[in-house]
Amino acid sequence: MKKTIKLAVVAALALGATSAFATNGAALIGMGAKARGMAGTGIGMSHGAESALVNPALITTVKSTEISFGGTIFMPDVKNTNSTTNMGGGTSSGDSKANLNVIPEVSLATKINDNFYVGIGMWGTGGMGVDYRDAAAATSQQYQMVTNLQLMQFGVPLAYKMNNFSIAVTPILQYGSLDINYNSAALGGGQNGAGVAQDLKFGYNIGAAYTMSGLTIGAIYKSRINMDYKDQLKNAMAGFGVAYTNTELSTPAEIGLGASYVFGASTVALDYKKIKWSSAKGYEDFKWEDQNVYSLGYEYKASNWAARVGYNYAKSPIKEQALGSLGATGTGADMAGLLNTFNLLGFPGIVESHYAVGGSYNVSDKASVDVAFVYAAQKTETFKNFAGNDITTKHSQTGVSVQLNYDF
Repeated sequence: MKKTIKLAVVAALALGATSAFATNGAALIGMGAKARGMAGTGIGMSHGAESALVNPALITTVKSTEISFGGTIFMPDVKNTNSTTNMGGGTSSGDSKANLNVIPEVSLATKINDNFYVGIGMWGTGGMGVDYRDAAAATSQQYQMVTNLQLMQFGVPLAYKMNNFSIAVTPILQYGSLDINYNSAALGGGQNGAGVAQDLKFGYNIGAAYTMSGLTIGAIYKSRINMDYKDQLKNAMAGFGVAYTNTELSTPAEIGLGASYVFGASTVALDYKKIKWSSAKGYEDFKWEDQNVYSLGYEYKASNWAARVGYNYAKSPIKEQALGSLGATGTGADMAGLLNTFNLLGFPGIVESHYAVGGSYNVSDKASVDVAFVYAAQKTETFKNFAGNDITTKHSQTGVSVQLNYDF
């Protein structure tokens, strides 16, 4: 029985360590301080060069050349309580120490002529983890787990504009790195880590926009990007006699629509997008569901400053799997409970409601500064783990973004 517990938990931890969490599941709600100040709204509203990764068709609002650079200080707060008393283990609680991350962003867009626009950019699109290394190895049901996934995208948006219509494509090169470490001493195991795995893969974003009489309508499609972390998961699992062959953890495809309307000094914007977790390799193995993401933003723009607010909501993609519904693992442990353990301990991407405020100040005719503050309200989930006991995670987030812009 002790061996069964150990194998089941290590399986959950090794798989759980493959994921990072941000806001909507594992995806940041916005790229850049303007979009984040409106809770990620930007499919149907231009934010200048910053629009390159949200809707590249909207870089066509750049008058000449614009560069934006800055980043987000991302601060998640994750607490976990886990018990395996039904299978002879114990109960413990822990706070993740992975509570500070810096996510960079640089965007440039330039007008070639009245019809063609081009840009280049580098964006951190995800990168987070959990860190329970301070837990007592002999008794902790968090197993001193430390995980780290970082995702960075490099893109070159190419846009064409004719009258009020624009269309664009952004070829994407995505870099990803993944590291896993954990200690199952509380279950009779030991230290395990597969080291850092890295990958580079290509994808693309497509965007379109149409503007008339103060109304802008936009649409986007982002391709799935299959990231291969080679033998990291396989090696981590094999050390405990658990077979797992999938080495990929995909960035999911997205499809979205957005609109904004300008009246006087005010702009109201609304976005909808679907994040297709259920067909993304890795996430589909752990029964993630697609997310419907709704973003509402408002901007008031004066002569040399602007103020923004926004709200973003997406139901958690993680759902509790009923014990017995997925059969047993090779060790006899409940497979549904194993996935529940993974999703709450290894990847607690459960936050749903996000509130944002932001603003801009024009330092000169050419330079401006953007700031944004985003708070994701605490969400608590309790599932049944592989032992038939409760595992509970509480998760909230805070993010501060700062961005500098310069027009040439």
